[in-house]
Amino acid sequence: MNKPLIGLTPSHNTDNDDISMRVTYIRALEAAGAIPLILPLEIAKEDLVQLTKLCHGFLFTGGPDPHPFLWGEEIHRNCGSISVKRDQMELSLLSMAMEQKKPVLGICRGAQMINVGLGGDIYQDIHSQHHSEFPIAHKQPLYYTSPCHHVMVKPNTILADLAAAPRIEVNSSHHQAVRKLAPGLTAGGIAPDGIIEEIEMPGYPFLVGVQWHPEYLWETDPPSRNLFLRFVAACI
Repeated sequence: MNKPLIGLTPSHNTDNDDISMRVTYIRALEAAGAIPLILPLEIAKEDLVQLTKLCHGFLFTGGPDPHPFLWGEEIHRNCGSISVKRDQMELSLLSMAMEQKKPVLGICRGAQMINVGLGGDIYQDIHSQHHSEFPIAHKQPLYYTSPCHHVMVKPNTILADLAAAPRIEVNSSHHQAVRKLAPGLTAGGIAPDGIIEEIEMPGYPFLVGVQWHPEYLWETDPPSRNLFLRFVAACI
């Protein structure tokens, strides 16, 4: 049986204009039975259409902050580095992928871009825009292979099927997060401080975004492994 081909959006270093890819994404997809394909950042529309048809699914990876102009805001003073090239490529890819009903998985920035691309918005800086009595570590003091906070799982969601538990442990490395959900999306996982940690689209073949980094956890964490397995299975 042929393995599904999964297109991954690349990281973009705006200091030297280089692109790159963390090997952790590649290893997680290969272990789940897929062939990873790193997509180009600069690509003509007709070529992106061809790649969209070629690939069976798409992984929107982590990375820099989306440009706030995408949802009509000024740039917050705590907003980080921005790649306009990557924003434009990913928004075009998301639209094309969804037109063809291709499975989509977003991780960290990827989840945020899915929400923004579908009409939602994000916190530009959690620490100054979202207040809670006990601020949890969304930028963890541990290496990524160790979890640092919990996520409460909502019943009757894809995440509930993957987790098989009302609460899971996740790692965390972000200062932005989904704020207003885009139309058609639901939140399947919430952090103890109220931050949305998982989004999904009911009725779509497979569209899930997670705020944590399962590509560092899948070897020891069943919900993270199940996420990749479920995504790849949807691409077959």
